[in-house]
Amino acid sequence: MIQLGVSGWSYEDWVGPVYPPGLAKRDWLPYIAEMVDTLEVNVTYYRIPGQRTVQGWVDRTPDGFRFAVKAHQSLTHQRKAPDFAAFADGVAPLVEGNKLACVLAQFPYSFGANDANRSYLLRLREGLAELPLVVEFRNRNWLNDVTFDLLEELRIGFCAVDEPQYKSLMPPVVKATGPVGYVRFHGRNYDKWWQHDEAWERYNYSYSAQELSEWLPRLRQLETDSDVTLVYANNHYRGQSLETISTLRDLLADTP
Repeated sequence: MIQLGVSGWSYEDWVGPVYPPGLAKRDWLPYIAEMVDTLEVNVTYYRIPGQRTVQGWVDRTPDGFRFAVKAHQSLTHQRKAPDFAAFADGVAPLVEGNKLACVLAQFPYSFGANDANRSYLLRLREGLAELPLVVEFRNRNWLNDVTFDLLEELRIGFCAVDEPQYKSLMPPVVKATGPVGYVRFHGRNYDKWWQHDEAWERYNYSYSAQELSEWLPRLRQLETDSDVTLVYANNHYRGQSLETISTLRDLLADTP
């Protein structure tokens, strides 16, 4: 099963292109939930959510809808005193409501492939207990069989990415290492990836159908090898991520 979604939904620049002018912010979530299968939550990286907030996500989305929540920065970037229990407690309403797709742990480039960091992956797995878990590496040194074998042993999914193919960035490698397959489309804005005045400029990119069709064999393989495959578009400026998902949906419908 492939579920298609977008990264985040609380964007002011979506008013007009996506949200009707005048639509209350509280209604943005149920509105977008009718357009996608799943959502990737960004806010949980910056602060551990309260259960009341998370219960609101559950209540305002239809049955069968699911969320991938980013692990708090204390679990991925700081790592000195990760409060696994507080994070798990915060997202508990998603678990209880059967709406947690997985936890996405995004590690910085400085998190290289060494014994200490491999040990931390074990600590992360143990700290989050049975929560479905996916990791996104930024450092290419993780791309080897040792890593993939470890992730399989720990039942941690590997996040594949589509982004500009600079030597310092991750190539579009796809691998099923856990129950959850995971792909993120960041856009291919080479000109603005490193040099931009506003953060959104990096993600101001519209994929062509040809570019997305390159991923069809990879997505079908993930679908075969995983219990569920989550695909998120992160080229969010002015709702371009919705266009990406719509095109992907059409392409997949035409591809057995």
